[in-house]
This record gives sequence, structure tokens and C-alpha cells, in this order.
Amino acid sequence: MKQQVHNTIHYLIEHLRTNQSNDGSWRFCFEGGPLTDAYMIILLRTLEEKDEWLIQQLVKRLLAIQQPNGAWKLFHDEKDGNLSATVEAYYALLFSNYVEPDSTPIKKAKYFIISHGGLTKTNSLTKSLLAVTGQLPWPKHLQIPIEGILLPRTSPIHFYEFVGYTRVHLTPVLITSNLNFKYKINQTPDLSDLINTRMPIDIKFNSGESKFLLSILLKELGPLLLKPMESRQLALKKAERFMLERIEPDGLLFNYFGATFFMIFALLSLGYKKDHKIIQNALSGLRNQLCLTNDLYHIEYCTSTVWDTALLSHALQRAGVPADDPIIRMADQYLFSRQHKLFSDWSLRNPNTLPGGWGFSDFNTLEPDVDDTTASLRSIKATVFEQLPLYNSWNRGLNWVLSMQNDDGGWSAFEKNLENQLIKQLPFKDANRVLLDPSTADLTGRTLEFLGNEVNLRLPHPTIEKATKWLEDHQEENGSWYGRWGICYIYGTWAAITGLIASGMDPASTPIRKGVSWLLSVQNDDGGWGESCYSDIKKHYVPLGASTPSQTAWALDALIAVHDQPTTEIDKGMARLMELITTNPTWASHYPTGGGIPEVFYIHYHSYQHIWPLLTLSQYLRSYHHD
Repeated sequence: MKQQVHNTIHYLIEHLRTNQSNDGSWRFCFEGGPLTDAYMIILLRTLEEKDEWLIQQLVKRLLAIQQPNGAWKLFHDEKDGNLSATVEAYYALLFSNYVEPDSTPIKKAKYFIISHGGLTKTNSLTKSLLAVTGQLPWPKHLQIPIEGILLPRTSPIHFYEFVGYTRVHLTPVLITSNLNFKYKINQTPDLSDLINTRMPIDIKFNSGESKFLLSILLKELGPLLLKPMESRQLALKKAERFMLERIEPDGLLFNYFGATFFMIFALLSLGYKKDHKIIQNALSGLRNQLCLTNDLYHIEYCTSTVWDTALLSHALQRAGVPADDPIIRMADQYLFSRQHKLFSDWSLRNPNTLPGGWGFSDFNTLEPDVDDTTASLRSIKATVFEQLPLYNSWNRGLNWVLSMQNDDGGWSAFEKNLENQLIKQLPFKDANRVLLDPSTADLTGRTLEFLGNEVNLRLPHPTIEKATKWLEDHQEENGSWYGRWGICYIYGTWAAITGLIASGMDPASTPIRKGVSWLLSVQNDDGGWGESCYSDIKKHYVPLGASTPSQTAWALDALIAVHDQPTTEIDKGMARLMELITTNPTWASHYPTGGGIPEVFYIHYHSYQHIWPLLTLSQYLRSYHHD
């Protein structure tokens, strides 16, 4: 086993050496479903941009991932297909002019859409796309008065109670919906035959809680609505300024494809011409999101360059690559260049801390997050302590992470103490996960692992005590933890166990024993682990029926952290993990194990089949064969 692990580590290291970019980063594809490819085709055609090669490539991918029944899926085991994804892909293919309306792919997709309820049963994001391009009237629940953006932060509910990634998507949608804006050209396909008039287009404020929230909102808006024209213009101006101030150097709004897509339409609704520099820069930024997934081109929702580079550099160092190796030096130089220097929205709830975090994407300067910051700090640690002038970067990053701990003891991704209970009553599915930024087991566990193993900050330190208490309080009855940004209970349980062990908790303690017992109970017969994206939807563990490299590595890493000697289950899992890495990949190797928007967007990180196996294989050798 030991020699086989060594050989597999060597294989992974050499593969990563040949894939590093000239700037020191790794640029693996951040692959989602059909959403971005479909929206890009619709955007280019609507603006009458002549980009035929790109449109042809995106059409090729959409056709390649269509299911035999005509639908498109978000993940392999999604039953039948996904209505919203199918509507988006169908619309794009029709608009592309490269697929005939009477072709088999179109006819099959149309049948699926009609038989599953039509356009009005799609999710809110798809309805926004359909409304802004003239296919549906704007739903009333998306026409929340834009004057709400003027409410002061002293109001019980206000704009900054939504998490940043929601704010940047919501703002352009509110602008266009409040102006009842639609941008349609003569060549826009007519999808009216897909509208089921018996199906309501709106989400209703039906519950007593949501009606109560609506009454509060209307009461707060009352004084603003007394001067409707004046307030409306002031709100539109503030919303416009909000977007423009958050455009990143690559032209994208907060680095997100969806936010940028709707920003372009919002600017058009405000009177910008389509050849305006801001719109053209945004289009250039969207084009630059192109990546190659095997032999198909795909538009990324955002790039994962900082995340991938930080994790890969750390994994390589754990595998024995020294910090003065050129591959690590180049990666660290890249990461140092991406450390944040600006105060941005995160500082509204954390005003007394200097910037020092890292963001997720290549050109991210405004939206740091806790996970990318701890990942980057892990990577640069050896370099920092060999070159003391760089210590200030380390110190600023560490202080930023510590300052972002929530009052409840946990850590969230982007903003501090952002869990307004009123927001949860909005009639949006999974409002807590989509509109807010609560503490999560994965962020809290991974932060504890960083603080324990890299900073030597452990129990009984008050910061660590609060965080371990949060994890204990949020463990599921069956011993697992839910992970927000990965799929899903395997991810959360791995993060929690490794974090608790690093914090100094006894491996024999009840939370860790229960977590280990749960992991062993869901181990596959082949020795690996695999969890379905349905876990994220059903809110309980759903087995995938196959093993994936990342989920197998997560489970094994947790078990290795607990056991001082390899067990039968660990050895069986290690054998399967190495098989998954070195044999021809199956569909499970490309299964999305990254969490995005529940039921809307899941991610297959192309980097994950390298990062997590390399870390786990290295941890196995360090723990059991350190001679």
C-alpha cells in the first residue's frame, strides 16, 4: 500500500507541474450545467453581437449534454430532468439559428417542457430571463418596490440584510422589473406556446410569517411612497451606482456571470446604448469566462482560480514539494498579488478590521471570503515564515479571518452576523441558504482546522471554544453535519471532524465518535464514498450509488484524522481512491460535488480530482508511514 500511495502522489504532482499557468495559478474549469451557455447565446443574439464561433461551440455543448428524453439535468441522477435548465437550453438553441425548430432535439425538449408545466413553473432566475427578453410578464414577486434600496440600515429589514451575491443579482433584476423593461428583437423566438395559462406565474405571500414581513416592508416604505416619482428616481440612481461601484477589473459585476448578464439589461433599461464601454467591457469579461471541459467549450459562472491555486499549492506542499520549489514560489507570488486591499461590503458589519482576505475568482477585489482566505494562508505559510517582510500579509489575513467569526461562534462565507430571521420569511425557496449567510459546518470546521493545524490555536482558547460548541450544537441526530458549499453531508462531516480534531477535541468524544460512525455507515461496498446532489434538495443524506474522488477523499481524511492506525475501512477506501485517480474516469468522476444555488446550480470542479486525493494520500503517509 505504501509504495502504491507514493506512486500515485508522484503521478499527481507531475500532472500538476505540467498544468500550471505562467502567472503561477492553476486554471481548472469551474463547470456547471447548461445555464451559462444558454444565457450567453441568448445575450449575444439579443444584442446582435456577431460571435458565431462562440455560439456554435456553446450550441455543441448544449446538444452534447441533452438527455435522450429531451431534457437537461443539473446532475447525473436527477430524475427525468430539470424544467428550468431545459427551458433555458431550448430557448438558446432556437435563438442560435444553428438548430432547426423541427429538429428532434427541439421537439423532444418542447414535449418535456409542456409535460412538466411550461414556462410559468420555472424558477425565479429563469423567469427573470424570460421576462427581460419579453417571453413572460414580470412576476409581481420580482417587482418588489425598488424604493426598498433607500431604507436605512436601522430598518428591521433593509437591502444590506441580503448577502452580497444576492444583492448583486437582485439589484439589476429590481431595476428592470420595476421599469417593466423588456428587450426583444425581431429574431427573438416566440415561446408563447409553452405558457400554461392555468399555472400561476407568481410566488405567493401565503404564510402568516411572509404576510407579516410584507406588512413590515410596506410600513417602512410608506414615507418613501408618498413621493413616488422622486423616490423612484432616487432609488434607480442608487441602484445604478451600486452596480457600477462593484464592477471588477475584468468588467464583471462581482465576478458573477448571472449578475453581469442582468446588469447589462439593467443598464439598457436605464438608457445606456448597447455599444457603451461598460456593456462592451462586460461582454468581453463574459467571453473570457470560456473554458474547455474535455473537448467541449463552456462559459464558467465564475472562475475558481484563487481557490484552486491556494488548495493545490497547499496540497503539493503537504505531499512533500518544498516551499522553494518554483511551482510553489510561482503559486505564492500569484496569491500575494490577489490579497485584498479594499474595504468593501464585508466591512459594513466588520468596520474595525483592515482588509486582508482573499476572494474566489481571478479578478476578485471586492468580495473576500473566509474559505479562500484560510486556503491562501495555508498555502503561503512556509514562504511567509522564510521571508519575514511578507509576514504583514499573513498577519492581515489571519486577523481578518478571526474578526469574521459570528456572534454565534461559527463562521459563514462572506459577511458577519448576516442572519435576519425576517428575511427567511420571504416566499423564496431555501431563503436561508440563498438570501442569507449563516454560520455553516463546513466553514466553521475548515476554519478550525486551519487555526489548529497552521496557527496552533486550540482549546481552551475562547474563540475555539465558541466554534466547537457551535459545531456540537449543529450536529445532526445521525452524527453527520450539513455542508453548504459542497455535496453535502459527507463534506460537512469531514470539515467538522477534521476541525474538531485540530482544535484539540478528544477523538473518543461523543460528537467525533458519532460523526465517524455515520461516515462508516455510508461507505460504499467498493470502499469509496459518493453522495447525490439530492441531499442538498431533500435536506437528508441521499446515496449516489457510485464513488467520487473528492467525496472519497473527504471521508478518508476525516477517518485518518481520528485513527492513529489504519483500519480495514481506511485501507479499503485508500485502494478505491487510487483506483478512481488512475483508471479511466466514469460519469461519477465528473459528478458535481460543489454546492452553488440549491436546485439551480451545482459545480463540477475539475481541480477536485487532484486537490483532495493528493491531500488525503499525503495525510495517510504522514500519519501512518512517516519513517
